[in-house]
Amino acid sequence: MPDPLHIAFLLFPDVTQLDLTGPAQVLSRLGNVSLDLVAKTRDPVRTDAMFDLLPTATFDRVTKTDIVCVPGGFGTAAAMEDAETLAWLRHVAEGAAWVTSVCTGSLLLGAAGLLRGYRAGCHWGSREQLAWFGAEPVAERVVFDRNRVTGGGVTAGIDFALALTAAIRGEAHARFVQLSLEYDPAPPFDCGSPERADAETVARYRAMVERFAPGRAEKVKGIAEGLGFQA
Repeated sequence: MPDPLHIAFLLFPDVTQLDLTGPAQVLSRLGNVSLDLVAKTRDPVRTDAMFDLLPTATFDRVTKTDIVCVPGGFGTAAAMEDAETLAWLRHVAEGAAWVTSVCTGSLLLGAAGLLRGYRAGCHWGSREQLAWFGAEPVAERVVFDRNRVTGGGVTAGIDFALALTAAIRGEAHARFVQLSLEYDPAPPFDCGSPERADAETVARYRAMVERFAPGRAEKVKGIAEGLGFQA
């Protein structure tokens, strides 16, 4: 029987659910594992996919964990401004074996002061913002730096979780999990990164971000400055 592990996923309003549910599905198969979705209250949390997720625990109930994982989404900036959320992250990260994120969740780790001096990944549209929190932005799908593991945007969470599974339980187990999930991606279009997408599609994405989160980059920069990070 492998060593027991506890995993805590941070849950906040307007989270991108696949940032959380993708890696949660993979990491639930580590073996001898328990998993919590941790939020400020036990009230349902609305995701950006317009359905709710139910927290399984609150900040005061989960004070330590083996793996903490922070997803991203349009609600990231608001979570970065929440002192209680940042305090919980700092506290559980102190004793965690792995401090991790997916997508713009790395910006939330950065706001908590947990990526200063670390290499880190993020969604391509926000990656360079990591520098405002003292991190080194890396254009890779999964980035390991000591016990920090950060994934790129959304679907990269599955790759991140498989890589973390290999680091914890070994490559053979990670391969078994990948096969069990039939993770054999063959996307119908070759436009999953800004380098391969056409200019019109990239512009359409940027316009969508500005519509749903106007001034997002400036807001994140202001948060970093307000928290005392030097540009």
